[in-house]
Amino acid sequence: MSGSETPANKPATASPSTLGVSSASDKVDFDDYSASYDDLLRESTKLYAEDSEYFARYKIDLIRDAIRDPVARVLEYGCGTGRNIGHLQKAFPDAEIVGSDLSAASLRIASENNPEVRFEVERTDLDLGRFDLIFVASVFHHIPPAERPSVMETLARRLSTGGSINIFEHNPFNPITRRIVNTCPFDADAILLKPSELRSLFRGAGLQTQRQTYCLFVPPRLSWFLPIERFLGWLPLGGQYWVGAGHYR
Repeated sequence: MSGSETPANKPATASPSTLGVSSASDKVDFDDYSASYDDLLRESTKLYAEDSEYFARYKIDLIRDAIRDPVARVLEYGCGTGRNIGHLQKAFPDAEIVGSDLSAASLRIASENNPEVRFEVERTDLDLGRFDLIFVASVFHHIPPAERPSVMETLARRLSTGGSINIFEHNPFNPITRRIVNTCPFDADAILLKPSELRSLFRGAGLQTQRQTYCLFVPPRLSWFLPIERFLGWLPLGGQYWVGAGHYR
């Protein structure tokens, strides 16, 4: 489920447009990619950064620097194999971290690598309680548009009063991002969404948008330019964007 790799049980020559995609629903099955997800992600994003861990650190650092209220519980919705979990633990060392995903195979890997963290397979009756911070990284473009409102309503029910949902998505206006998505096997079902759609989904779930910013303008190899990124959040050319929301006060 996490969007963030030829599967071990599939032939290496399979087409990215069909590999791991159900012919019945055209939806990627991330169980097929659980064993090779990290390798495929590294291969798909090497045009921008050699170290795929860079993206996790970058996004979580942004959230850590923006949040001022105490954080006791954190949910990563669509955590996949748990690549972001360690970074969340470092950013919020006093918080309980919980991860959820549709892919049971991915969660087995996440649990092996993070045995102290609670992981749950997503289902309609799953009750995880309330969270001060909900983190969603490159997940919504895998959710069919008709199902996105109900997913957002689920996240809203899990959000505590005063908490925030922080969603990172691929920027459909960025040509490098589109190239990465078009060549990535586990993005075969991707339908990119604009920030305006996320804001609309927040409103439909009774949430108020608190922030919107574009990010990932500069590759890490050009690190001397990184300090200027915080002044470019208004410019719709970043590789991704970030929209945060909370309950109306």
